[in-house]
Amino acid sequence: MAKVNISLDAELVVEVMVLAGIGSPQDAVEAIVRDYIARGHRTEARTELKDQNLRDLDVKPQEPQG
Repeated sequence: MAKVNISLDAELVVEVMVLAGIGSPQDAVEAIVRDYIARGHRTEARTELKDQNLRDLDVKPQEPQG
C-alpha cells in the first residue's frame, strides 16, 4: 500500500488522539480518516435507498383526478 506523508498542526493531532483515545498520532489520524470514509459510504447507501424509493413512487400510475 502506498504511503503519504503530510504535515498537520500538532494541537489538532493531539486533540484527535485524546478524542479517539489513541496513543499514536499516525493511528489516530488514520482512524479518523477511516471513520470519515465509512460515514460517507453509509450516507451514500441511505441516499441511494431513498432515491430508489422515490423512483418507485414516480413509476406507479397516478390516480385519476377531478
